Amino acid sequence: MPKLSKRMASLASKLEDRVYQPLEAIQLAKETATAKFDETIEAHVRLGIDPKYTDQQLRTTVALPKGTGQTIRIAVIARGEKVAEAKAAGADLAGEDELVETINKGEMGFDLLIATPDMMPKVAKLGRVLGPRGLMPNPKAGTVTTDLETAIKEFKAGKLEFRADRAGIVHVRFGKASFSTEDLLENLKTLQEAIDRNKPSGAKGRYWKSLYITSTMGPSIEIDVTALQDMQQES
Repeated sequence: MPKLSKRMASLASKLEDRVYQPLEAIQLAKETATAKFDETIEAHVRLGIDPKYTDQQLRTTVALPKGTGQTIRIAVIARGEKVAEAKAAGADLAGEDELVETINKGEMGFDLLIATPDMMPKVAKLGRVLGPRGLMPNPKAGTVTTDLETAIKEFKAGKLEFRADRAGIVHVRFGKASFSTEDLLENLKTLQEAIDRNKPSGAKGRYWKSLYITSTMGPSIEIDVTALQDMQQES
């Protein structure tokens, strides 16, 4: 096992060997985010699913009410007047064949790719470069659409795509250490509801195995999932 740095050992010493209540865990995550930059707060959820089966896969989106605190660069592959529509809606990059060719060369100055349905045959050929980076547009994720204005604005405002990896673990950022405890808790609760609402039909037995949160440079803190599920969102 690798030896912990003095900084990490000091932060880890603040943690007790127990499962934390949601609010307490978030306060601790903020307290242990001591880097010289505004650390991202992430959730890591182990689910009781086996994604190798199609009916146990989880891929969806969540609109975090308090945003992510991050600036997201969006590229759009469309044609004709849809290119101008995308640019007017705030897309950082938008184009047709020329953008497809740029991406094919491995030049990807964006965090999210949206495409119109008529361009998907061309986008499909980019699977080799987009797939490994998790950037392939998908209708379930809201990244294949004709309503470019709505999609761009929602993703810019804090909508996120997430999926379970091969081990059935979901990794999602849900704010920054500079966020208030209440805002982080609201985002985390929204994420929990989205995961529950989109439970795969083939999931058997215990769905939530564990939930940990952590800051970019901080230790992992386990949260009582049942306590989080029992919380009520303020209307």
